[in-house]
Amino acid sequence: MGRGDEDRFDRQLEALGIRVRDADAFKVRDDVFDEVTLLALYRLIHKKRLSAIGGPISTGKEANVYRGEAGDRAVAVKIYRIQTANFNAMSVYLQGDRRFASVRRTRKEVIFTWTRKEFANLKRAHDAGLPVPEPLSFDRNILLMGFLGEDERPYPRLKEAEMVDPAATYARVVEFVRRLYREARLVHADLSEFNILLGDEVYVIDMGQSVTPDHPQALRFLMRDIRNVNRFFGERCPVRSEFEIFAETTGIPLEEVLAGERER
Repeated sequence: MGRGDEDRFDRQLEALGIRVRDADAFKVRDDVFDEVTLLALYRLIHKKRLSAIGGPISTGKEANVYRGEAGDRAVAVKIYRIQTANFNAMSVYLQGDRRFASVRRTRKEVIFTWTRKEFANLKRAHDAGLPVPEPLSFDRNILLMGFLGEDERPYPRLKEAEMVDPAATYARVVEFVRRLYREARLVHADLSEFNILLGDEVYVIDMGQSVTPDHPQALRFLMRDIRNVNRFFGERCPVRSEFEIFAETTGIPLEEVLAGERER
């Protein structure tokens, strides 16, 4: 995108009443802010859910996350990229989820449903008192959440964070997995060092794929989450048996868990 295109883009946002903060940092635009996204931004501005958008917090193939403002409050603006998001992979997590069984399988519909699903999952977890971003609003492919960070700097992902006490952090992540299942009735389904933030608390993000325990793949996803956590922390501190954590989380007797593993 050239300078002339960027200026045109800025004018287009301004015409919609969308204020841009940190203009120099606001560069990832060409395949993100299509007409659908601009309309969703406009609707969120019109509803007074968002007052400004700024530079990126993170960028990826599926979604970009930007700093934003809602009045005096700092927010995170997650925008799913309609052109490049892997809607086939998204469909795997939507299939079998009774809450979203009626979704049509068009690209836009899958991505819009995914955004709504992440909002619903975050609300479940947040309402249960778990450390996740507070879900604020959504429209089409845009999700607004509370900003997790200090002094406008986002908390680091566990992958890059310096842990003072890895064993204590590990215990908190395992406790999150257990409480998410037992209190929020969810399995994260993609938990790793890339979507855990370390700040004043251990926060978990990226919950679009999370499923309820009655999903056909829920227990498989749960074991995968536990193994991912053990893999990362196993190089940094002693870890517990994945089967013990699984049994403690689900309430399935350990003997049954071990017997099922032997039968595989």
